[in-house]
Amino acid sequence: MSASVDPSAPAGQDEIMNFLRAALKRYPMVVSTILVGLVCLVMLATPAHELAPRIVSIYALGIAAWQAVEMIRSLLKGNAGLDILAVTAITAAVLVGEPWAALVVVLMLTGGEALEDYAENRSQRELTALLERAPQLATLITGVHPNDNIDEIEISEERTETVPVADIEIGDVLLVRPGELVPVDAELMTVSAQFDESSVTGESLPVEREAGSTIVSGVVNGSSAVLLRAQATAADSQYQQIVALVREAQESRSPMVRMADRYAIPFTLVSLAIAGVAWWISGDPTRFAEVLVVATPCPLLIAAPVAFLGGMSRAAKTGLIVKGGGVLEQLARVRSAAFDKTGTLTTGNPEPRRILAEPGFTDDELLQLAASAEVYSSHVLAEAVVAAAQERGLETLPATEAEERATNGVEARVGAGVIRVGKPSWIAQFASALTRAPLEAGELAIYISLDDRFVGALIMRDQLRDDAAPMLAELATFGITRTAMITGDVEPTARAMADQVGIAEVHAECTPSDKVRIVSEMQPRPLVMVGDGLNDAPVLAVADVGFAMGARGSTAASESADVVNRFDRIAGVADAVRIGRDTVRISLESIWAGMIISVGLMLFAAFGFLPALVGAWLQEVVDLVAILWALRAIKGSRASRRMARASEAARSTQRA
Repeated sequence: MSASVDPSAPAGQDEIMNFLRAALKRYPMVVSTILVGLVCLVMLATPAHELAPRIVSIYALGIAAWQAVEMIRSLLKGNAGLDILAVTAITAAVLVGEPWAALVVVLMLTGGEALEDYAENRSQRELTALLERAPQLATLITGVHPNDNIDEIEISEERTETVPVADIEIGDVLLVRPGELVPVDAELMTVSAQFDESSVTGESLPVEREAGSTIVSGVVNGSSAVLLRAQATAADSQYQQIVALVREAQESRSPMVRMADRYAIPFTLVSLAIAGVAWWISGDPTRFAEVLVVATPCPLLIAAPVAFLGGMSRAAKTGLIVKGGGVLEQLARVRSAAFDKTGTLTTGNPEPRRILAEPGFTDDELLQLAASAEVYSSHVLAEAVVAAAQERGLETLPATEAEERATNGVEARVGAGVIRVGKPSWIAQFASALTRAPLEAGELAIYISLDDRFVGALIMRDQLRDDAAPMLAELATFGITRTAMITGDVEPTARAMADQVGIAEVHAECTPSDKVRIVSEMQPRPLVMVGDGLNDAPVLAVADVGFAMGARGSTAASESADVVNRFDRIAGVADAVRIGRDTVRISLESIWAGMIISVGLMLFAAFGFLPALVGAWLQEVVDLVAILWALRAIKGSRASRRMARASEAARSTQRA
């Protein structure tokens, strides 16, 4: 009979060996500590059993010496730490004849890095997922002229090439197969297609797009292959900007974490004092070692940063990129909130209601002039004007030069003269005959001039976001006592919108410098400023917490903000404050709980009720509990989750 061979056995052995090699390479001290412990435990059952404690002692003292050198280097750099407790505990345990307790402390010390890696990886899973989803490769169709018609483009295996996303240039034609990520911001060339935009906008249902639409990077193509023409390089595309924000967030260091570091000195002094008094009163040096082996709290080293990373990951899951733990601390203490109007409290999708053309101009002429200038504007109102002109089949007039005037409007020089579109106060500087249009609640007017002639006005209506009022009500429950609208729009329009959501304080017709001044003077602090677009970048930068509606906002606004909302929902402001409050509370709970338990164990050991070996293992349990407690920041407390569900239900009712 021939022996049967399990073909999976070698593969399984290879996996185990690969795991061991990776562990040894990444955590050599942890592996060596475990191996020393196992070997010496086996030696206890052999004639060489007397050598085992000596080997453990020598190894533990060697690690203590190595750690002492690292500690001195850190102290010379001005970084205090708790390493002195671990080093003293190891040395004392060996000297009083407790080598196995010393080895457990060594395991805690060397295993701290591995435990921290696990906790951090777990706590920032959502942030890491955003990075991993970034498009890496694209299918380029070669030999295509920029002006080629889609029907003239031949798609064959010979004409397609897989290239890194970084190599894509503006104008390249790309093939995106079903289920693939759109690699860069691009124009849809196919007649129509469906895309899953949930990763960018939070919209759960597939979205239908027509030819000519801009498709942002990071969205997922539907069930049919499509052709796209690149409109931006990878570095300038939307998802890559999100990736850059995430990397910035991951590299940040919270002031709360630095504060936790400062707890090290008083905690060290308290621990040494308890150990010294226990030795002095008992006259037994073993008490000194028994106290110190439980005096190495992980909460100060790991729990606080893990909690903040968990909070940032939780925020990312709701579409919020928070640029550091310090921002979460500020959000937890926010007492005032200020909001821009258009594209922030409103949807940013205004609809033209009326065209009021002056004598000598038709409605189509006025709309064509307005669109010819607005096509050069980044304001959300400009998109509506251009779209209205396109619906009427009106072509924009070619301009020789154009310039957007921040908070005022835009001007463009065409064959007929200089077109200006914007605020009445600005247009009136050039066209003295301007008359303000009568507005109903919620309406706003865009005024147009041609050289020094007043051409007329476009009456637009923007809708409040369904979740604006519930969001403001929720902020009030968090202790935010002052809310204000700060906008460049005229007073009647701003006041009508503010009344609908319950904002009493309105600052209208503000320039960027006005907004900066108002926000700088607002009390109480900290203050969160919520805005959207290029004009809001300065005021977002000066606020304690700048919150950018990034789904529509400009790159400048996203870069100057502390929180970027990837999903187009104002409810994210309340979510951010809730997450900040939860994160800070859980972090402090982890720190203080770990310290209090450790002090309790030290006092217990001081009276001789806790042998060194048992105390060392108990400290490992305390460290694990502290980390698990800190990981609660990923989901928040049950009460917070109930509040979030109740708030979402209220928003759904409001939308209905």
